[in-house]
Amino acid sequence: MPSGPYTPPPSPPRAPAPSLSLVFPAFDEEDNLAELMAGACKVGEELGGDFEVVVVNDGSRDESPTIIDTWVQRDPRIRGVHLAKNSGYGAALRAGLAQARGTWIFFSDADLQFELAQLRDLLAHTPDYDIVAGFRSPRRDPWPRLLIASVWGGLIRLIFGLRVRDIDCAFKLFHRRVVETIPLASVGAFINTELLIRARASGFRIHQVPVNHHRRRHGRQTGAHPRVLIKACVELGSLYRELRSVARRPRTRTPLG
Repeated sequence: MPSGPYTPPPSPPRAPAPSLSLVFPAFDEEDNLAELMAGACKVGEELGGDFEVVVVNDGSRDESPTIIDTWVQRDPRIRGVHLAKNSGYGAALRAGLAQARGTWIFFSDADLQFELAQLRDLLAHTPDYDIVAGFRSPRRDPWPRLLIASVWGGLIRLIFGLRVRDIDCAFKLFHRRVVETIPLASVGAFINTELLIRARASGFRIHQVPVNHHRRRHGRQTGAHPRVLIKACVELGSLYRELRSVARRPRTRTPLG
């Protein structure tokens, strides 16, 4: 028998981090996921660099988990994250951001209301900005959602001085240093507002780019559901003092070295 201490075999080398991560929270999106993942991989290939696609199943009740797992087995560039229960948009997004390994991280919704090819328009501004945020132009939503968005945007500008044309537009790209630097606490739709307020206060440069927007073809919109709106207001109330203090601090440029 061999003598001496046991030496475990070396661990396999870890795959290098990609230059770009595409993150998509998803809740009950079985009719959209196949087209979403195929489109995300196609865009990644057209951009020419190495990339990964991270799809977060936010406790879906339909066939979304099975569809995600099927695509993960089919394509090593796709990674699936499964939350045990529906935890909210912010929680799902945070779970995806925590798993993203790219130098630049992009996120969008899984409802196919955006043209992923326009990610190229955002990437064009990365030499000069830390966050490139899309704004829907024009926005193809029912008038109640447009009204809610207008009131919400005005409230956030009044309270925090955040002048962003489309706060909740789910078409954003940022350097991973943003995620590593700012803490995020929101579990609901308030996540976009919190992210932008903290990022601006930390000195990160934000640029806005118009993007096309389409009506949802499959599934149900949940952004204007009373439960979602109430949760956003509750999170605004719970984080109000902290974010007001953050927003008032003198801004210092955060280096991206």
